Amino acid sequence: MPNIKSAIKRVKITRTRTLRNAAAKSALRTAIKKFEVAVANNDLDNAKELLQKATRSLDKAVTKGIIHKNAAARKKSRLTKKFNKLGA
Repeated sequence: MPNIKSAIKRVKITRTRTLRNAAAKSALRTAIKKFEVAVANNDLDNAKELLQKATRSLDKAVTKGIIHKNAAARKKSRLTKKFNKLGA
C-alpha cells in the first residue's frame, strides 16, 4: 500500500477504471455472443439487428480506449462476413 497521498489516489483511480473497463469489455463480448447465437439459429432478422448493436458496441469500445481500432475493424469484418454467409 502506498504512503504518498497522490499514489493512494492513483490506486483508487486505477481500481475504478479497471472495473469500468472490465464491465464494458464484458458487455462487448455479450453483444458479440448474442449475434453469434442468432447466426447459429439461422435467425436472419434478429441477426441483422444484433449485428448493428455489436458493431456499435465495438465502435464505442474503440472511442473509450478499451480495444484497439484495428482489432475492432477485424471483429466487425468477421461478424459481417458471418452475417453475409447466413443471408446467402
